[in-house]
Amino acid sequence: MNWDDLRLFLAVAREGSISGGARKLGVQHSTVSRRIRALEKTMGVRLIERKKSGYELTPAGESLKLAACKMEHEVLEVDGSLGGWDTHLTGELRVTATNMMASGILMPMFARFSLNYPDVDLHLLASNKNSSLVERDADVAIRMTNTPNDALIGKQLGTVATTVYASHEYLKQMQEEGTKPVWLGVNCCAFHKSWTGKKAAGQRQNIYVDDTLLTAAALKQHIGVAYLPCFMGDTDQELVRVCPPDPQMKLGVWLLFHQDLKRTARVLAFRDHMIEEMKQQAHLLEGLLAKEN
Repeated sequence: MNWDDLRLFLAVAREGSISGGARKLGVQHSTVSRRIRALEKTMGVRLIERKKSGYELTPAGESLKLAACKMEHEVLEVDGSLGGWDTHLTGELRVTATNMMASGILMPMFARFSLNYPDVDLHLLASNKNSSLVERDADVAIRMTNTPNDALIGKQLGTVATTVYASHEYLKQMQEEGTKPVWLGVNCCAFHKSWTGKKAAGQRQNIYVDDTLLTAAALKQHIGVAYLPCFMGDTDQELVRVCPPDPQMKLGVWLLFHQDLKRTARVLAFRDHMIEEMKQQAHLLEGLLAKEN
């Protein structure tokens, strides 16, 4: 049985659709569909059924998924035991970070790493989803959290402060009229969603955003207030703090990677590079650039 075919099948099974599996692996939808049909023909059973609610695995498909997961684990064990000893500063390095961090404060750091290590092929994955380092969706993840995964090797790079921001025009209008702030609905992360829910106190929200970059864009339309990390809000000339950062809302910035990569030279070089880079941005991350109105 071809491992590549099983890898395609696993991607479809995990994503819940052929198109989702194709996107995850970076291949054409038609290729995945053709290979799945060929796999079913080889095995003589149906593995996936299409229903109104979407794709579902057949009983045979569920059994194959369990077996394929075991095979994947063994393949990754072998890959880790060999690749983990890679002492050369060459090869591919896949780094995932949230959209707002990757496109903002982190991009200059990534660029400098690439200049310093030109033989490392840096692949940047901007996503708010938790890419699985165990399944090797990425080699390194940079995440804002206070509870990093215990199964991964982690290094805290810094601490991020958060507070409430608005546009200059909206805050001025609110102060002149003595009105209460209108809160934007946010679904970008559990932290901002929870904090907003407590502050809004049951207030009806008629606009929701699922990305921090969208939050900043919405604030610039003078329609309300919302939480933003200080490294975003303080560097945007169109926005202003509504109040000082709350120490209870600080989040750690963590660099995480799988333990199989703990001896891989390019991973360690990237870790050391990011530690030094983030030290230089500590004042910005911690909200020490005062920007209250």
